[in-house]
Amino acid sequence: MTERARPPPRLALLTLPSAASAEAVAEFAALHRDSLVLVGLSNPYRRNTGGALGQAWRHLRRSGPRMLGYLAVNMSLPRIASALSRRPGPLQALCRDGHIRAMPVEDVNGPAFKAALRESGAELVVTFHFDQILTAATLAIPPLGGINIHPSLLPRHRGPIPGFWAGLEAEPAYGATVHRLVPRIDAGAILVQRAVDLPRGTSASAAARLLHRAAVPLATEALRRIATGEAEERQAEPLPYCPFPGRATLREGRRRGIRLVGPGDIRAALRARL
Repeated sequence: MTERARPPPRLALLTLPSAASAEAVAEFAALHRDSLVLVGLSNPYRRNTGGALGQAWRHLRRSGPRMLGYLAVNMSLPRIASALSRRPGPLQALCRDGHIRAMPVEDVNGPAFKAALRESGAELVVTFHFDQILTAATLAIPPLGGINIHPSLLPRHRGPIPGFWAGLEAEPAYGATVHRLVPRIDAGAILVQRAVDLPRGTSASAAARLLHRAAVPLATEALRRIATGEAEERQAEPLPYCPFPGRATLREGRRRGIRLVGPGDIRAALRARL
């Protein structure tokens, strides 16, 4: 078999169900359903992060009530809407119809997930809006390691809300990047990257949805290059991490017209199906 005749790698897809990425993740999964062998769904309220109340308290102390609104729209509303719906979400339906194992992931580096990853035969891990960091030992299980999809022009805007931090700049620079997974947040070698134009005034929530959607063809291209042996990795020194913004930063963003959530984001969250 020649290098170019190699079949696509078997994939383990890891995600955090959220309005920010649900549509993009479902689109990616549908495109690569024949390669999917495992889907891992992170629990944002898992015990080792303090649970729902512990996380809410940390966000409130650091960022104030506006951040709780952002999280409610992107995390809680789609969960409520999905629970009230009689139909499974597109990713859930795809796994059911394709007999693909879908499992909750409390600890991506714990024995339960590691065993599932080994048993699945996955050759490559794909993290797509996933909130846990894989250790070197976990990344060593699939022979091709892992890649991550991130909604920014790395190495700029590493972290959980890159659309907000990009909007703070004098000349906002939005984009999407596919990079190698390493045991450090958004710091691996860049495989594919593209700038994306977003209108001024785009909320951080809307930016997340639009940039994740824009990343789907980039992820497909990265997988093609990996399968054919054409992948080129560009090392970039990581820039400072951009965390959840604090109260002062949020006030500055509001002064500049940067919103975390707009009316359209609430409607999108209610339509999302996880």
